[in-house]
Amino acid sequence: MNISDICTVQTISCNRDETVQGAAFLMRKHHVGDLVVVDGSDDTAIPVGIVTDRDIVVSVVALGLDPASLQVGDIMSDDLLTCREEDDVYQTIEHMRVRGIRRVPVVNRHGGLAGIVSADDLLEFLAEEMGDLSRISGSQQAVERRARH
Repeated sequence: MNISDICTVQTISCNRDETVQGAAFLMRKHHVGDLVVVDGSDDTAIPVGIVTDRDIVVSVVALGLDPASLQVGDIMSDDLLTCREEDDVYQTIEHMRVRGIRRVPVVNRHGGLAGIVSADDLLEFLAEEMGDLSRISGSQQAVERRARH
């Protein structure tokens, strides 16, 4: 299965020159805990980082800094792991595990932002897969009963 089949396509993003306060407002407005930081806009939005609510708390609030005077580019995580829409789900999980990353922007064939996939999205997918696997035994017994009658 491709990662594009389970990623969230309605991704909230901002540019690196957005204020931290503005980023926090966007998170509140859209009920999300992270923003993909992009260069460009719309179809040409290239992911360059991620900023999370935790980044804001740890890097700004805890230090008593003014979120209106800092830019997202000052606190974002820029060691960015991305995946392509056609990447395999299990390949993406392995990359996330190795890097210890919970959120990965998904890019299209031009490198533009196409969505985001989170560890929660992947856990939900895997739970469905495990549920399907757990039903094999019961299905097998039904098939055997029909075959023997």
